Amino acid sequence: MPRLQSDGAVIHPDCEITDCEFGAYTEVGRGSRLAHVAMGDYSYCDRACDLANAEIGRFANIASYVRVGATDHPLDRASLHHFQYRSASYWEDAEDDVLWFDTRRARVVRIGHDTWIGHNAQVKPEVTVGHGAVIAAGAVVTRDVGPYMIVAGMPAKPLRARLAPDLAERMMALAWWDWDHARLRDSLADFRTLTAEAFLEKHGG
Repeated sequence: MPRLQSDGAVIHPDCEITDCEFGAYTEVGRGSRLAHVAMGDYSYCDRACDLANAEIGRFANIASYVRVGATDHPLDRASLHHFQYRSASYWEDAEDDVLWFDTRRARVVRIGHDTWIGHNAQVKPEVTVGHGAVIAAGAVVTRDVGPYMIVAGMPAKPLRARLAPDLAERMMALAWWDWDHARLRDSLADFRTLTAEAFLEKHGG
């Protein structure tokens, strides 16, 4: 694993990056495609991810082959095909449909802090994934996911809470993901060894 950087992202080879913002200690895996994404500090995506129109919090863990904000095709028109909006690729005298692309970009996915999106999962546009949530491998998320909830399936449904509701509320109130880099280092042993409840007791959550 490469040494990560305090001033932005480590971007591995063969990536396509369009209009993105990266926080400190972020990483983009080989062969990934990101467009119109804001990725918070310490977050990463593994190889071959496809992320679009997304606001990603801090400490998000995005496994390989994940797709976020997958674009839709027009279901209510005569055709599904993108010649309708990528028209300039087909005719010299036609322009692309700017309104269509603006509408797509407005359908933002919001992924909370300290989340985990498993291998080959998909999160549809306009979905919010709460802090601390887990999306199982292969899941297709079409609805909002509550904080600290684990979801799985197609379409994804709740399996169980990752933390009991009272602990989840205390963890969100503690908001350790807002700690500075030095405080995270000072607390590293506690992150490694303490249960969530014990961590909260020690750190005042």
